[in-house]
Amino acid sequence: MEEGMELIDENGKFNVDGLQDFVTATEFAQSGPSYAIVAIIGSQSSGKSTLMNQIFHTKFKEMDAYNGRSQTTKGIWIAKCSDIDPFTIVMDFEGTDSNQRGEEDAAFERQSTLLALEIADVVLINMWCKDIGLEHAASRPLLKTVFQVIKRSSKQPKKTLLFVIRDHTKTPLERLKKIIFEDIEKIWDAVPEPETTILYEFFNVEITALPSYEFQEVEFKEQVAQLRQQFVHSTCPGGLVGDRKKVKSASFSIYAEDIWKTIKENKDLDLPSIKVMVATFRCEAIAEEKLKCFTSNKVL
Repeated sequence: MEEGMELIDENGKFNVDGLQDFVTATEFAQSGPSYAIVAIIGSQSSGKSTLMNQIFHTKFKEMDAYNGRSQTTKGIWIAKCSDIDPFTIVMDFEGTDSNQRGEEDAAFERQSTLLALEIADVVLINMWCKDIGLEHAASRPLLKTVFQVIKRSSKQPKKTLLFVIRDHTKTPLERLKKIIFEDIEKIWDAVPEPETTILYEFFNVEITALPSYEFQEVEFKEQVAQLRQQFVHSTCPGGLVGDRKKVKSASFSIYAEDIWKTIKENKDLDLPSIKVMVATFRCEAIAEEKLKCFTSNKVL
């Protein structure tokens, strides 16, 4: 099961039978409360699958750099890590901001990100060091969407957001941490309601950095091994999953399918792109202007 199973295809179809077979084969239900689910999100071709394989010894398909930088993971894949205690399930998500989907087909990105935040106990946010401070490459629009939904839910269990900075440069890590913390706090505060909620009531935020896998492979693997240790005994108090209150291993198949259906049917998640928003606003303005002219002429 390290090779992974396609949970949701690129068209958003949920693999009901496949997940049931996966749960049965891995004996997920027998893990009881001693389990962890880890997901990873980030831009296309940012090395998400490679990172998951290195940390969890899975075998997700990786991009072949010699054939160019293109979409490798399509949809959402799930695999079991065979040699970490507790029982750990990892999820590899299709990269965001891809040329294949384009600007007009970003609904799947938002929907899959919300699925990650709902199902996973730990969400890795994979980002290049050079992209910190950017908009789409740093996943800011997706975080805004997630925060909008999270703020409406008073019963949301606490999650861990683990930012993984790739190809760390000379900028001190503490400086990068400060920038990321300030950025996500601004995104959270920009969501209007309810204003009294605090980001850290909903999330534990961790930030780590890794050297280049391509040019510093030995150092990269050494630091990944250290990162891997954070997932050992992760459900113990103080661990990455130590704050989890909700237990759902026995009904994971039904739970995951139901969550995806709910996300897909939620019209609030189909937020229009900027172009559509501008066009809609302009059309409304023109219509209002014409209506005023018509009314004025009628009165005269």
